Amino acid sequence: MRTAYTSDQIRAAEAALMARLPEGTLMQRAAAGLAAVCARLLTDRCGRVYGSRVVVLAGSGDNGGDALYAGARLARRGAAVRAVLAGSRVHREGLAALVRAGGRADPYAADETRRILDRADLVVDGLVGIGGAGALREPYAELADMVNDAPGTIVAVDVPSGVDASTGRVAGAAVRAHVTVTFGAYKTGLLVDPGAEHAGAVEAVDIGLGPYLPDPDVAALTAADVVDLLPRPRAESDKYRRGVVGIAAGSERFTGAAVLAVGGALRGGVGMVRYAGPATPAAYVRSRWPEAVVTPLEHARDITRAGRVQAWVLGPGLGTDDTALELARSVLASDVPVLMDADALTLAAAHRRLLHRDAPVLITPHAGELARLLGVPRERIEAERLEYARAAAAELGVTVLLKGSTTLVAEQHRPVRINTTGTPWLAAAGTGDVLSGLAGALLAGGLSCYDAASCAAYLHGVAGRVAASGAPIAAGDVAEAIPAAVRSLVQQDGVPEPGTTGRPHQVGTPAKLKG
Repeated sequence: MRTAYTSDQIRAAEAALMARLPEGTLMQRAAAGLAAVCARLLTDRCGRVYGSRVVVLAGSGDNGGDALYAGARLARRGAAVRAVLAGSRVHREGLAALVRAGGRADPYAADETRRILDRADLVVDGLVGIGGAGALREPYAELADMVNDAPGTIVAVDVPSGVDASTGRVAGAAVRAHVTVTFGAYKTGLLVDPGAEHAGAVEAVDIGLGPYLPDPDVAALTAADVVDLLPRPRAESDKYRRGVVGIAAGSERFTGAAVLAVGGALRGGVGMVRYAGPATPAAYVRSRWPEAVVTPLEHARDITRAGRVQAWVLGPGLGTDDTALELARSVLASDVPVLMDADALTLAAAHRRLLHRDAPVLITPHAGELARLLGVPRERIEAERLEYARAAAAELGVTVLLKGSTTLVAEQHRPVRINTTGTPWLAAAGTGDVLSGLAGALLAGGLSCYDAASCAAYLHGVAGRVAASGAPIAAGDVAEAIPAAVRSLVQQDGVPEPGTTGRPHQVGTPAKLKG
């Protein structure tokens, strides 16, 4: 499990550790780890550190000090290091170390800075650290734009300047790093878009914070976590013990949603899939998936004819008319977990009492659907995804899987889980129906809403990557790729997790990094 923390949590842990260490020790640990990553990147790019050109952008705070000390270490290895002093003040000890090592430092001047950035092999962004919030002020905003246009490798110190370390918000100009070297533990804003998009690959440097870190703000499953959580058949298993999931989806107009949701469920490892819906989608499901037990419905009350299930998937392609509403009420009257997606969420937005039940509910909205449920503009959901996922879980009393560029899983009194897998090719019609079927299968297999949603999002993202391999895909391709995705997780022991370079650096004390 990768855990991440807010800036306040990190600062409190740093204060507790610094009280036990000689002054400056923590900054030296951070600078050593930062310099090690930069040296490796320079070697990859230039073949060596000696003779390479490095520009350090130093702000007023400790973030600038980390960058200057790292610059000094690179200068001692023969790199030509130029520091741009952009703040109203400078970390004097760090600056002195850089000059002693043979580096050069000058106050910020736009034309000269642009010139040296254009020639740099590597740029170190030490403008603003985890304490920054809101839009960057000048000259930092102008510098961020310059950096993003620079041809060299961009390395952010702890967090890219302009990204809120606690939320991932980007209020204006912000550095887009190729690599972010973060100290002590992951920061929440490095895992949540739009911050995650600006962070690039994230490398964590262990500076000894582990024993002082509190319960995490957010968490991200690793491949090993997912493998451990997935239900597995045993020698005594039969199709009923492996779980039976019901799919109430599709309509005369939207037949494909039923086919895709059933496909996602069948590939999700469940023992049996029972489909219940109108005659036309029922015929398509029977034709495409002969493994499914199909019950055509004439009336919503006929849902009991479908047989016993351990979980229901409700909503994909269901429609929002009175017939759909009656079917939704019938399914939600059951005593098993229900996953609500698509049209079921539209119905719930108009009839909030649908969510009031004793058994667990997992909802899987995109930003627009969550906006309707909460009665807020979609733009606010997109800008503050983490906050609104948490708010929805608390206000609605459900588990929330918020789909999007960063998929979030929120449940009251639990750290929000952030999914790190996926590909932009998954932005295609029907892929959400596959996700719903997959998550429903995991619910029926015995996972909680929290774990089922988290594992389904992870597997769905991996399946998208497997299916795409850089090429366009359709939703059906994702369903077909789920078994290969599971196999890849079982076989990939030691493979770096998505969003990291897989090369954490041990610096200073050997305390295990909790991130």
